[in-house]
Amino acid sequence: MKYNYFQKVTFLLLLSSSLFHSHIYSQQADSTSKKEETSFKFGGYVDFNYFKNFNNPRGGSNTGISGAARAFERVENQFQIGLVQTKFSLTRKKSDVVIDLVFGPHADLGNYGNFFGPLGVGKGTTSLAIKQAYFNYRFTKKLTLTAGQFGTHVGYEVIDAPLNYNYSLNNLFNNGPFYHIGIKAAYAITPKINLMAGIVNNWDNLYDNNMFKTAIAQLNINPNDKMAIYLNYIGGNEETQSYFNKGDSLSRFKQLLDLVITYQITEKFYLGINAVGGGAEGLELSPTDSTKKINVTRNWGGVALYTNYQFCKIFGLGLRGDFFDNTGGILYIGKTDVKSLTVTGRFSLDDDHMFIKPEFRMDIFKSLNYTGPASGNIQQFEDKDGNYTQNTQMTLGLVFIYKF
Repeated sequence: MKYNYFQKVTFLLLLSSSLFHSHIYSQQADSTSKKEETSFKFGGYVDFNYFKNFNNPRGGSNTGISGAARAFERVENQFQIGLVQTKFSLTRKKSDVVIDLVFGPHADLGNYGNFFGPLGVGKGTTSLAIKQAYFNYRFTKKLTLTAGQFGTHVGYEVIDAPLNYNYSLNNLFNNGPFYHIGIKAAYAITPKINLMAGIVNNWDNLYDNNMFKTAIAQLNINPNDKMAIYLNYIGGNEETQSYFNKGDSLSRFKQLLDLVITYQITEKFYLGINAVGGGAEGLELSPTDSTKKINVTRNWGGVALYTNYQFCKIFGLGLRGDFFDNTGGILYIGKTDVKSLTVTGRFSLDDDHMFIKPEFRMDIFKSLNYTGPASGNIQQFEDKDGNYTQNTQMTLGLVFIYKF
């Protein structure tokens, strides 16, 4: 059965109406019984964007030959909706439930690995997607259990456009997990130190790809009200044949360690840093003896620096510089490394409900170790003639975000 856009939007509206009426009924019941307070929240956002690529690529894409140079703003010279989010939460004394539904092009991209969409089976069916659906239960004031599908703890950035200063996502986050499905527990060791640990199916997959599970963990330290430190981990024995020799069905151990530090230096000046190191281990044919296999570890990593300054109540300017090394060819971006510089202005209007963000970004890719039908010096980016001759691209965009 195929669903068109009108049916999908209708589904969202009906669900919103249903939850809203359930809230009214809950309020009426509470006003009569006075047994327990229940609070309901509804929010979300919509973003609209336009990006121009100065290379004028014939195919109209910002993604490059690897297909992963940009996470979201993948087409150039097009007006488009990025994401529509509708988020519902219900809170009781000891529990919460959160339903986070998204619609639009970025819903597909943000649900990487989810080939079984809520409206059908197969790739391209997640334009209406469940971004998050989880519940919390507080056993004590310090211990909370979470189960369901939830956004990743890894990385500095998030999918939600209003929560990032820059609109485009950097390559560290683009090549890390976006979401997980599983169970986790958080414990407040002290008012300034928190620990989280859990088990999930996989990296960016709703469904596990083998018999193993992946471990996640986070240590959060808040030395003061201006500084926060997050040490994040994810690791598991996962089947990823493309990393090493095809046809080898042995499982691979893949893990990542991620450090995030944020510091509000002054009321107007902010600084953040994200450092990532990861590796995948598995068997590979020996370079000296093709009849033998040896254990090999291939690594990736990178670092990103964030800073922004609030010049006045309605305008601020942010700068992000990042470097990502994946010359081992483990992640989606291909065997390459990339340097990116992003400058984003932010106009905040209507009491921080509407944001206008002009954004300039430059990507510099090292030549790919490319093997395929093409020959010659293959670079990352396409030119106006449809050839991949450019290792640099510059884009200029304008983004509108409305948060409700």
